[in-house]
Amino acid sequence: MDKKTKRPSWDNYFLKLAMLVSERATCPRMHCGCVLVRDKQILSTGYNGSIPGDEHCEDIGCLIVDNHCIRTIHAEMNAILQCSSHGISTNGATAYVTNMPCTNCSKALIAAGIKEVVIFSDYHDTFAEEFFAKANVAIRRIAIPENVINYNLESYSSARKK
Repeated sequence: MDKKTKRPSWDNYFLKLAMLVSERATCPRMHCGCVLVRDKQILSTGYNGSIPGDEHCEDIGCLIVDNHCIRTIHAEMNAILQCSSHGISTNGATAYVTNMPCTNCSKALIAAGIKEVVIFSDYHDTFAEEFFAKANVAIRRIAIPENVINYNLESYSSARKK
């Protein structure tokens, strides 16, 4: 938090949004959220969830192959696909993700032109870091943002009365 204004930094703001987005995830094995941002503007969001029209893991169980749930589309892929369906370029964007992307998501982010990935939590060993390094995609790890929304209705009401 910026002590002077009590506003979160841009990184914390976008990661807190990714945390909130992750609450929509429908696979109980991992709740992950992703926010794609360029020039401090949100391009899209994504969370782990089933393909449109399919049932959700939380309702009927996970579909596990090689210790991975294959029913879900990962958060990063859903954020990229949302941009694609709306004709929004992801070239040069930053991905704010609650967890280190898996190998497949790292490849998708690279192919989508993402130039930076900001995370606060690592995932199990993947080739993501190696692929990001080869593609000159920066990875920044920052501390987990405060998981409280600092909404002060009393302060808002006081300001309106003035």
